[in-house]
Amino acid sequence: MDQELKQLLEENIKINKENNDLIHKVYRIQRWAQITRYLYWFIIIAGSLGAFYFLKPYLGNVINLYTGGAGDTTSFEDIKNNISDKQQMKDLLKSLNE
Repeated sequence: MDQELKQLLEENIKINKENNDLIHKVYRIQRWAQITRYLYWFIIIAGSLGAFYFLKPYLGNVINLYTGGAGDTTSFEDIKNNISDKQQMKDLLKSLNE
């Protein structure tokens, strides 16, 4: 084999090994980025649900206070049922503004 051709072949092999190493590094970085992205969204969603779970009794008390204490209103559906027409809503808002 010609010496120049052998040298070019060895350089080509060396460059291919470097490329392969770089491709594997990029693949690992992408995998870790995807894992951290999933973890990020899991923390946001779990934190929101956890905050709502722990704040629900307090929100129920505040809603109960503003609706005039009509029963045990712990959900927004109960408020909707307690205030059935627009006139009651207007009266409630007017009483809160005074």
